[in-house]
Amino acid sequence: MESPDYVAHSSALFNELGLSHTLAQDDAFMRLFSGDLSVAQAPMHPFGWATGYALSIYGMEYTEQCPFRNGNGYGDGRAISVFEGCFKGVRWEMQLKGGGRTPYCRGGDGRTVLRSSVREFLAQELMHALGIPTSRSLTLYMSRTETVSRPWYSANSRSFNPDVMVSNPVAISTRIAPSFLRVGQLELFARRARGGAHPNALKELRMIVQHLMERNYRREIDSTLAFGDQVVELARLFRGRLVRLVANWIRVGYCQGNFNSDNCAAGGFTLDYGPFGFCEQFDPRFQPWTGGGDHFCFFNQPAAAETNFQMFCTALRPLLSDNNAALAQLDDTRGGFGEAMEHELERMWTRKLGLTTFDPTLLRDLLHLMVRTKVDYTILFRQLSDIPDSLSPLKQSFYESGSAQRDAQWTDWLRRWRDQVMRSGDVGETSASMKRANPSVTWREWLIAPAYQEAERGNHGLVHEIQEVFSTPYGELLPKLAAKYDRLKPKEFFNAGGVSHYSCSS
Repeated sequence: MESPDYVAHSSALFNELGLSHTLAQDDAFMRLFSGDLSVAQAPMHPFGWATGYALSIYGMEYTEQCPFRNGNGYGDGRAISVFEGCFKGVRWEMQLKGGGRTPYCRGGDGRTVLRSSVREFLAQELMHALGIPTSRSLTLYMSRTETVSRPWYSANSRSFNPDVMVSNPVAISTRIAPSFLRVGQLELFARRARGGAHPNALKELRMIVQHLMERNYRREIDSTLAFGDQVVELARLFRGRLVRLVANWIRVGYCQGNFNSDNCAAGGFTLDYGPFGFCEQFDPRFQPWTGGGDHFCFFNQPAAAETNFQMFCTALRPLLSDNNAALAQLDDTRGGFGEAMEHELERMWTRKLGLTTFDPTLLRDLLHLMVRTKVDYTILFRQLSDIPDSLSPLKQSFYESGSAQRDAQWTDWLRRWRDQVMRSGDVGETSASMKRANPSVTWREWLIAPAYQEAERGNHGLVHEIQEVFSTPYGELLPKLAAKYDRLKPKEFFNAGGVSHYSCSS
């Protein structure tokens, strides 16, 4: 990338890896992690690698959009891995997002714009601080001279789709994870094995599954087990991680936007922050991505996760073709996803409401009231965490004043809920526990947009301020910051293109 300039780095991640913070603005370090691999030093090599994966949409296998018409042309179109190694005994892979064209770019320029790079960097910082498994970003650099054009939204646009071409500074972030293996990558090797693409196709499927176990499940899968038993255990572990991940997404209001199997990390963490968003005014069908529809909306994410898990299990089946007992166990694990997901959601709602046992009627009545009253998802649950004895504190989360009848319904619900909470024991401990489940701040796109707009002009102060606010999302904000970040979405941002909804343009 031409003329790289520092935007931000993850202080928490630098500390975890044992890196000096001065490296982030060191010239050689900046050149390396803005794509100039000529400065790479051993054990790094002066080249990177991009990986292919299969495309499945809503659980249907696709090859038509592949330039080769055989499914081998999909993959990392602008993500180039450049390093894999151990820091403090933990193995990490580093990947440049926006690092340039790859064999899978399908005519694209291989670049990522600053807008989407700032969004991903800050989202990863927030999700990590929320305790939700996620890829991370080590550094974020932008070019002072290089720009690319992307479709986006004009000022004050109310258009559903982008309505103007915008020139954007290019940027490169260094993503980091134990591996970047996706469910779609396992699918690619499984399709080749099923179709007998070449004599070593089944062997290669086994190799990539073993690589997944080694990189993401090493401490949990007993390597002395028979291979078939290891595969079944892998499916069980991934199912557990996936249901916990999606339940946590819903807990904090996160909507992935696009959650096909190529956007689903086989390690069970959040990956690919593209057209994502966080629910502000509660709507079970919240979907920020203009191309997502209901398939990947807020409350449909468990169903999308189940589809991805089905594709994961389908990819493992060729490895067990001569092991009927293991196949039966795999099918049982696959068939039990819905029950496991429901159980995890019940645990999440119980924790979020400060209860000791799940009460489906109490939850259903609350969700109905939240929709009818138009409440802010984050503010409401944070106010509930103080266990109020009147409706007044909850009204801080209301986007519209309610009728006397609606207030009476809320008061009745509040009484029923408090009765259960008060019977549970120490109210102070319940409140503290709820505050560990219900963050005080959330992602609000109308506050993020000014940060990346300022960054485009060379001012990174807002990016750093938001990064700091996101570092302690369960804590109490100082009054000055609370007045800015803990408030309802202003009316002018409802239906605003690029804020309330957006395309995949990045």
